[in-house]
Amino acid sequence: MSPPWSAPACLAFPTPCPSSAGPSQSIFHGDQGVGITALVLSWIITVYTLWQMVEMHEMVPGKRFDRYHELGQHAFGEKLGLWIVVPQQLVVEVGLNIVYMITGGQSLQKFHKMVCDERCKNIKLPYFIMIFASVQFVLSQLPNFHSISSISLIAAVMSVSYSTIAFVASADHHRKNSAEVDYSLRATTTPGKVFDFLGGLGDVAFTYAGHNVVLEIQATIPSTPDKPSKKPMWKGVVVAYIIIAACYFPVALAGYWAFGNQVDENILITLEKPWWLIAVANMMVVVHVVGSYQVYAMPVFDMIETVLVRKFWFTPDLRLRMISRTVYVAFTMFVAMTFPFFSELLSFFGGFAFAPTSYFLPCIMWLIICKPKRFSLSWFTNWTCIFIGVSLMILAPIGGLRQIILKVKTYKFYQDYHGLSH
Repeated sequence: MSPPWSAPACLAFPTPCPSSAGPSQSIFHGDQGVGITALVLSWIITVYTLWQMVEMHEMVPGKRFDRYHELGQHAFGEKLGLWIVVPQQLVVEVGLNIVYMITGGQSLQKFHKMVCDERCKNIKLPYFIMIFASVQFVLSQLPNFHSISSISLIAAVMSVSYSTIAFVASADHHRKNSAEVDYSLRATTTPGKVFDFLGGLGDVAFTYAGHNVVLEIQATIPSTPDKPSKKPMWKGVVVAYIIIAACYFPVALAGYWAFGNQVDENILITLEKPWWLIAVANMMVVVHVVGSYQVYAMPVFDMIETVLVRKFWFTPDLRLRMISRTVYVAFTMFVAMTFPFFSELLSFFGGFAFAPTSYFLPCIMWLIICKPKRFSLSWFTNWTCIFIGVSLMILAPIGGLRQIILKVKTYKFYQDYHGLSH
């Protein structure tokens, strides 16, 4: 049985709050009102689709859909459901793990820089990613979600703490340097402005990834006919999304307000003073993403081990767990070291995979399973979410892919990477 705080903590702490300023810079191109609208609308849609998934978890009497793909199979059929859900879910979870590797490495590098200053030898980002990965090699051997629930609350506290530091430090920076802030667009051409805006939409979509693990988390909550799991789970979702909004919105707005077009994709990389507070905040980020990595790696481990046991007749023992999980962590580490494009990967994955799993697949399943009356409020709401989600899936990856291509042209592999685009 999971502790009562585990559901909101598990949903809240994987959110990469320090990246908030990056999306804010991209999404505010031209009109801050448009940017704020996009942030709020995305939050509302994803809260609604999370509610749908929580409701559908036990919609069939006597059965619980403990995995996203199980719900997909019920809605679309055994084979089609797997092919629709599993590839999207894998892209989301593997993409998140790669981004968390990059985030952990960047924050460790920033901590090293703030503490050592010029006294220490410069260490390149790939080495810090390897240091972060070394922790994941150990934690990846934990068997399941129950094993990591104890660190959920700590990670959620870290998230709120470093977001508060980022907001206060940004406000203080603006107070002292407001005359120097440049709010003009980085891109000088119309296509560049459009592509940057599309990339910003992908960044925003990336923020709301709880849908990919919500059913696994709900499966850990006891359920009876008198006390179904959806009631405590929905309370957990509400708490989690309040935490996410409290972390994400103020930091995104304050980061752009304080630094304008000079804000880095991770606001805690941009901030410099007070050095000791920024150093502490970056270590909080490391603690946060250490746990976040495991939350999204656990479903991948489950899929890998299930396939190896059922299709290739491997024995489900400790040796299989050690080898399969070590190989997976090594893979995400290698990709993160090779392509440490934090914001660009957010933009691409946000549109390509997060839009389907968080914005419109739950709505399609709801229409199939619940069959709301045509032209009713529920029917209109779901089709509106589907339209927005599909548009996001088509448009956002274009901006992210363009940004990746531009970065690859000048990036030297396995060297330091400075993410700020000019």
